[in-house]
Amino acid sequence: MKRTYQPNNRKKSKKQGFLARMKTNIINNRRRKGRKVLSH
Repeated sequence: MKRTYQPNNRKKSKKQGFLARMKTNIINNRRRKGRKVLSH
């Protein structure tokens, strides 16, 4: 029987990776603010 969590790195990075955040304004806002770290 399969367990619930079947990690898939590609799917995850598409949803919550750096490039996924680039598509929203979060990264740009942080860059405008002059953040040292844009995403963890």
